[in-house]
Amino acid sequence: MNIDIDTVVNWLITNGSRIAVIIIGSLLAIWIIRIIISRSKRKLVHPDKIGVERAKRTETLARIVEATLRVVILTGAFLMVLKQVGIEIGPLLAGAGVVGLAIGFGAQSLVKDVIGGFFILFENHMNVGDVVKISGVAGLVESINLRVTVLRDLEGKVHIVPNGEIGVVTNMTKEYSRAVLEIGVAYKENVDRVIEVLEEVGEGMQKDEAFGKLILEPLEVLGLDSFGDSSVNIKVRMKTRPIEQWNVAREFRKRVKTAFDEKGIEIPFPHRTIYIGEAPSEARLKVDTQGGSKAAPGTAGEEG
Repeated sequence: MNIDIDTVVNWLITNGSRIAVIIIGSLLAIWIIRIIISRSKRKLVHPDKIGVERAKRTETLARIVEATLRVVILTGAFLMVLKQVGIEIGPLLAGAGVVGLAIGFGAQSLVKDVIGGFFILFENHMNVGDVVKISGVAGLVESINLRVTVLRDLEGKVHIVPNGEIGVVTNMTKEYSRAVLEIGVAYKENVDRVIEVLEEVGEGMQKDEAFGKLILEPLEVLGLDSFGDSSVNIKVRMKTRPIEQWNVAREFRKRVKTAFDEKGIEIPFPHRTIYIGEAPSEARLKVDTQGGSKAAPGTAGEEG
């Protein structure tokens, strides 16, 4: 097979250079878009400027826009490279439409995922940075796209949930959060006095330099909530900034333990009181005159 060197050189100078320009141009466009989006996020996505929810929403949409533009640019570059190679893209696009239609009928779950992802983003059910529970799995939302939602739980495990399988979304960090706690004290304690101590602890946390900015409203004592086996349980709650309810709850428990120890309020451990009843008098053994014993009348047997 003879290869015309002049033809190869001419092709490299014309079509080859165009292909190189297309590839470099597409990569440069992706890089520029990434830089623009990154700088825009640094200027715009700041909770102190636009609020936590809008910041999370902007972060989520920025990631989706970047991914979508990347796919569009790479697809366009691929088609232009095919044209420079000598492949007609018109019939290819027509054939791709037919193939895509056939795949659409066969991949209904994929279409369902994409439609579900669109409505999740459009209706703003959740954003990157939220802590949610979906399909029986709870975790931090690391990414959302039109097909799947990626969660990372407390142990670091990553859960990938197809959007089409998402039925109920429980968002634990939407606009604000609440720390709800149940404090148990011994039955002998004065409930009103315990409530006063809890309110003092809540006021102290609000005045704290570190935790005060995490609490949005004063401690709310809901009252005596239930009677346990060994304690009476008082329920309280605090409104906090999104995703801070767990930090606030841990610190509150720590301070409550310290305050109860200082004021002599007992936090009981589970225990039970067992009463041993006496046997019926007619079932007691009677000692006979010979020094033996026999069962009382009506019992199962008799010893002599």
